[in-house]
Amino acid sequence: MSDSANVLRPEEYFIEDEPYYEPVGDEIAVFEAAYRNHLPVLLKGPTGCGKTRFMEHMAWRLKRPLITVSCHDDLTASDLVGRFLVKGGETRWVDGPLARAVRAGGICYLDEIVEARKDTTVVIHPLADDRRVLPMEKLGELLEAGPGFCLAISYNPGYQSVLKDLKQSTRQRFVALEFDYPEAGLEQRIVEKESGIDSELARKLVQFARMTRNLKGSGLDEGASTRLLVHAAKLIADDIDPVTASHVAVAQALTDDADMLAAVDELSSSLF
Repeated sequence: MSDSANVLRPEEYFIEDEPYYEPVGDEIAVFEAAYRNHLPVLLKGPTGCGKTRFMEHMAWRLKRPLITVSCHDDLTASDLVGRFLVKGGETRWVDGPLARAVRAGGICYLDEIVEARKDTTVVIHPLADDRRVLPMEKLGELLEAGPGFCLAISYNPGYQSVLKDLKQSTRQRFVALEFDYPEAGLEQRIVEKESGIDSELARKLVQFARMTRNLKGSGLDEGASTRLLVHAAKLIADDIDPVTASHVAVAQALTDDADMLAAVDELSSSLF
């Protein structure tokens, strides 16, 4: 038997208000062309550079429901496709998020796909080529994707390793869009818009971020993301001292190493 959880509730997955997003290139036009041609999309870039916000913006532009799955080591194929559950003494089939998106003709966004188990990612292969089907093995059913369905995945190439890499058999099914942090002027505008702080403070925050990004590979795994800058800017807008805001929202998020914390704090103190 089917379950009411299989019904996509528009109020949960449709995005009513336009998410703020500043394009850095032709990514919007490319995504729209890929969507019209039923091509799955791969977003790659560092953490906090706007990949998820971009997906929210595109779902709003295309007027499609968006189901986002944050992938992790324990994510199974059943978590994506669905499983039988006992409810009220009856055994019912409950769709997973991927199956829900396929049935509803929505966008399914698998965030940080390389975090999922290798045997889990294989389940998306038939959806990511010209078959556009989702095998429901436990139901003995082949679920065909409608014209509105779109599959998108993301990963951070900076975190790749031998154990966490995107297999060629997966990545060669996708149109790839590469994201990075915006150029300084655009990043400043984003920080201003998202937080409400003045342009001079936003400029200094962006300068601070670029200093930390120069430390990548020299004590830091990653520099400050645009997301972290917005966090700091919101604290500053709420009357937190800029040095303190930079410490709690940026430095502490980047490292636990005492020497690197001191170095990053020194960078912010030199600006603020």
